[in-house]
Amino acid sequence: MTTELVAEAIKKAGIAWINAPGGPSLALWVMPLDGALILVCGPGEQAAPGLAEASRASVRLRGDNGGLIVIVEAQVERLTPGSEEWTEIAPQLAGKRLNASGTAEELVARWAETGCAVLRLTPVDEPVAAPHLPTGSQAEPPRETPARIKVRRPFRLHRVRKRKP
Repeated sequence: MTTELVAEAIKKAGIAWINAPGGPSLALWVMPLDGALILVCGPGEQAAPGLAEASRASVRLRGDNGGLIVIVEAQVERLTPGSEEWTEIAPQLAGKRLNASGTAEELVARWAETGCAVLRLTPVDEPVAAPHLPTGSQAEPPRETPARIKVRRPFRLHRVRKRKP
């Protein structure tokens, strides 16, 4: 396992499965930057419970074919609003954010005032689990959510009658 594989997987990442300790793996939108993954979570953005407070997280990255190619431990660092890193990285992240209302500057200001967390996930120098990837599907049952409701059968305006021969 080489670090080139991890670096290449990070460069091509647009989404990553991130697992904060004690929480479920979540598919989160990320932006690659200088060998690290940058993401935003919080009010009005993607939900990642426990990730902003964690010091490490497990990151699963996919390859060109869409399948899992590498699992790496990453150090989680929260960027503080007003810092030099924040003023450099947050506008880049806001520029890449799709379907955002307002300009990048307005979006960065909203992140700062609502308490959104801009996080940098940097791979650590520990062994990466790529040669021994899981063989099973690792599928989990759907989590409970209020979005899952029982729906009625569709309404038919006209009855469909069978034709007699």
